[in-house]
Amino acid sequence: MSENSLIRVRDLRREYAMDAETVQALRGVSLDIQLNEYVAIMGPSGSGKSTLMNILGCLDAPTSGTYWLNGIEVSQVSDNELARVRNREIGFVFQTFNLLPRATALHNVELPLIYAGVKSSVRRKKAELALERVGLADRMAHKPAELSGGQRQRVAVARALVNEPSILLADEPTGNLDSTTSQEILNVFANLHQHGQTVIVVTHEADVAAHAERLITLRDGSIHNDTLQEAA
Repeated sequence: MSENSLIRVRDLRREYAMDAETVQALRGVSLDIQLNEYVAIMGPSGSGKSTLMNILGCLDAPTSGTYWLNGIEVSQVSDNELARVRNREIGFVFQTFNLLPRATALHNVELPLIYAGVKSSVRRKKAELALERVGLADRMAHKPAELSGGQRQRVAVARALVNEPSILLADEPTGNLDSTTSQEILNVFANLHQHGQTVIVVTHEADVAAHAERLITLRDGSIHNDTLQEAA
């Protein structure tokens, strides 16, 4: 691996058995993603982008091929070790915010640290810093119902960042937001990237992908295009 490679995958294949046939979701995908890249992954339904995201996010394992994440060959580790790598290296942002409705923004962001056994004083400070990074220093005591859609998604981004992951992996992060609020979230991603965060966004929306510096397009389980672009 090169010195700055966070991700290196070689000949990734993922097959699923469906009834009497085998579905090839990925057909030999190879790519590298470097430290502090902002990458968008696009493709139509059935292209393999969700399967690739699940493998990159350590939520699934390939049928064959190799996957190195930050120096660890995760395609070969046990399920328990895979979970540990996932919790340490990857922060997830989903289309649905997945916030606890009765908990404050601060407590929602603290949750991963609670699960990790981090003591109260440390996790509170880390959660505060994460909320400050996404511009919500003045909304820490608010519950989700008291926040706008964009603010709720920013809480979700802060929660994804609180463990200081190597990669922020976002799956259709603006899918439930209007265009103005979507721009708000994309501005957050751009700011995080400018401050050194590696960002991977999986999307079917070209205007969302346009904000990334690199666009990977999948088609029929293979990489159709991989280009650098001037971010919007």
